[in-house]
Amino acid sequence: MARKVVIYSARYCAYCVQAKRLLQQKGVEFEEIDVSNNSELRRQMVEKAGGRMTVPQIFVNDAWIGDCDGIYALDRAGKLDALLNPT
Repeated sequence: MARKVVIYSARYCAYCVQAKRLLQQKGVEFEEIDVSNNSELRRQMVEKAGGRMTVPQIFVNDAWIGDCDGIYALDRAGKLDALLNPT
């Protein structure tokens, strides 16, 4: 069964574009939640992300896995694929 990947993003965010590009290159389907101009969605994101206020914030099966730098670091360490793809 595929894992649910959610990315909180904002329009005109270069880091969001980079994070989404990495997920797309890996063939991962994801749900994008745009928090631009939506204080309630942003509040939900901050709460889920343990107080982190920047975008993107990325979750797999409701577990926070990082921001743009974080998922690229996971990828470089060879750990991202295991998080994104079920065994």
